[in-house]
Amino acid sequence: MSKQVIVCVDDEPTILDSLEIELKKTVDDEYIIEMAENAEEALEVCEELLENEHEIALVISDCIMPGMKGDELLKRIHALSPR
Repeated sequence: MSKQVIVCVDDEPTILDSLEIELKKTVDDEYIIEMAENAEEALEVCEELLENEHEIALVISDCIMPGMKGDELLKRIHALSPR
């Protein structure tokens, strides 16, 4: 079975970088960590992960981003992978 994935989404590069550093320090051996700079990119990442039979364990998303907001992103990801 493949590792589960944590997907992080934020339009602020500094926040995304900090989050990646902290997650890699704490859970890097247990999870694959994927980063996305906007909701559209996150959806593409999630679709690819699911096509490759990875399980998305957690999505950490900014709420206020240009284009699609965080709540809409989470609804769409849930529609792709309702488990």
